Amino acid sequence: MTTTIIRSADRHQWNNEWLDSRQSFPATGNFNLYENAHGVLMVHNDDTMLAGEGLDRHQHHNAELLTWVLNGSVVHSDSQGTEGEITRGVIQRMTAGRGITHSERNGSSRADNVALRVIQMWVAPDTDDLEPSYEERDFTAELGSGELFVAASGMVRDRSTSAVRIANRFAALHIAALPAGRSTSLPPAPFGHLYVARGEVRVDGAALTEGDAARFRDAGSIEVKAVDDSEILFWEMHAGFDV
Repeated sequence: MTTTIIRSADRHQWNNEWLDSRQSFPATGNFNLYENAHGVLMVHNDDTMLAGEGLDRHQHHNAELLTWVLNGSVVHSDSQGTEGEITRGVIQRMTAGRGITHSERNGSSRADNVALRVIQMWVAPDTDDLEPSYEERDFTAELGSGELFVAASGMVRDRSTSAVRIANRFAALHIAALPAGRSTSLPPAPFGHLYVARGEVRVDGAALTEGDAARFRDAGSIEVKAVDDSEILFWEMHAGFDV
């Protein structure tokens, strides 16, 4: 197993007056997303958006776009006619396929002044030019359990779970809100990406704190122990890009 740790302070950062985007993979500017990917994960942003702000309609194609809210809410609208508000505990999956436009805004008014903090993840599909589609699922109960659960997957073994479906049969996203002192085991995979959204954990003797990420190659089962109350996101991937 090989492990590469990306510290919070070493992430690529992009911001303007109302958006602070901290990126485990560089996603803004002139970057090759495929070349910088780990496994099939191309984008993993931790974004904070001020109240009353948002991104106007913009286009995506041939990507599985996943949104996980840490604080606040996201108001979503897309060219397929889907509209709604995503809150804490709900994961959103949008298959861009042959092309979709959407907007996303902080659901808080300026008067309420609640900042949105959201994890945005892009995974490559295993088939291009699919019909665009949308799905969301509420995992509030699973978050409260303190156990690792599958939030999104395209793997055959997860078809009987409540995970949202992604169009990549080689990848699955696991999430856990671990109480202090709790341990969990990450599944083995040729490619793994662990992100600490809150708190502090220990992995293979290393301390990872909020905003840190660890990228694994050819890893067996990995134990993660929460030093304090923590939240982790782990991508299990059984394929990568040959670039």
